[in-house]
Amino acid sequence: MKFILNYIRKDTWSPYVAGILLGVVGILAVWLSDSLLGASGAFENIAGMIGKAVSPKLFDNVYFNFIMPPGFTYGVMLLIGVFFGGMIGAATSGTLKWGKKDSANSDEQWKRIFGPQTWKRWVLAFVGAIILEYAAGIAGGCTSGLAISGGMLLAPAAFLFIAGMFASGILTALIIYRERY
Repeated sequence: MKFILNYIRKDTWSPYVAGILLGVVGILAVWLSDSLLGASGAFENIAGMIGKAVSPKLFDNVYFNFIMPPGFTYGVMLLIGVFFGGMIGAATSGTLKWGKKDSANSDEQWKRIFGPQTWKRWVLAFVGAIILEYAAGIAGGCTSGLAISGGMLLAPAAFLFIAGMFASGILTALIIYRERY
């Protein structure tokens, strides 16, 4: 038991242990909730709830009535669980920096490449998240939905997506960082 607690508190885990645990979580998700892992639609469900409360006429359309209906869906619960699970994981490993001075910009590589401005990091993260969510909507799913759940189902599209994701990540890193990485 002490070994497990000490392992949980580590900064980094073996990718093999993390992969096995992710597989177990995926199996449990299907077994307990009859749903695969994937949360990209959760943002639309939340936006629909807020939108219908603020401007019901504007959000009374086919998309929010039938495609992505507002509500506290499985995806919203999964999104909340991922957020709090990440916070608990960071807290147990001692790497949680929420509210600490300069926590949003403590990465030395970031400072070396882009400078020490915290606002720049927040703006780029926000814009990147919007692009990612928009792309997930176009693709019909997010990374977890396609790569993880699709990979568990051995779907060929999942493996093509994973290859494309890694290739585009490498290309993006080369464009942004150039020789500075």
